[in-house]
Amino acid sequence: MMESMVYVKVWKFEDRGEVMVALCDPPLLGKTFREGRLKLEVKQEFYEGELMSVDEAVEVIKKATVVNFVGDLAIECGLKAGLLHEESIIRISGVPHAQFILML
Repeated sequence: MMESMVYVKVWKFEDRGEVMVALCDPPLLGKTFREGRLKLEVKQEFYEGELMSVDEAVEVIKKATVVNFVGDLAIECGLKAGLLHEESIIRISGVPHAQFILML
């Protein structure tokens, strides 16, 4: 059932009132993707958090001020939460990637 799960890692910066979240599809963890001058490293230290369903991940990212998305399911979470739009998604060697930053 891992195919419908995403890794979700959360950092809370209480002093700044910020919550940063990294989401990635499990098969992408630990891999590096390159295309032209672009390089996307899906490092375990940054992305490997708790495995969650898309619905659980959506609830977490709705409270975030910064989110980093890598992979189809991760992107689906961002779209479902209303944090991303199609034009904000780039692909590096076919892997979708996007970032969300809440401007306070």
